[in-house]
Amino acid sequence: MRKDITIPVVENVYVAVMQEWNEDFNENTWYAYLINDNKDKIETAIVVSNANGVIDGEQRKTSMMRHAYQEVPGNSAVKIEMMDKTVLQLHNKFMVTYFKDNVMYEKDYIFIAGSINEDDVEELPVIEKKGILSK
Repeated sequence: MRKDITIPVVENVYVAVMQEWNEDFNENTWYAYLINDNKDKIETAIVVSNANGVIDGEQRKTSMMRHAYQEVPGNSAVKIEMMDKTVLQLHNKFMVTYFKDNVMYEKDYIFIAGSINEDDVEELPVIEKKGILSK
């Protein structure tokens, strides 16, 4: 029965983080984005995020955040959430589920603790700004 289930491969959909100026904090702040680098839209996109790891020898875990997007047009990106500085010290996981052509896709994107930093930025697809891409 399991052999009858096909799991489609996610292509050209990414989670990325990049810094933007935050007027409220008067500093650059990291934000997570969902990027659709396909020509076709994705629908009913749900992103569930959380983080966990060790800070100062103590196990830490964040709340689970849920975000829903009715539609993400082709070759576009939507902002998921702001990422606090303390969360960057943890493993950040983004579970993405969406539909494309009435087929459900699912993929987990993980940023390992300490991997979100200014030294590792690269050009991001669609957004065309510097950031860190989780594929």
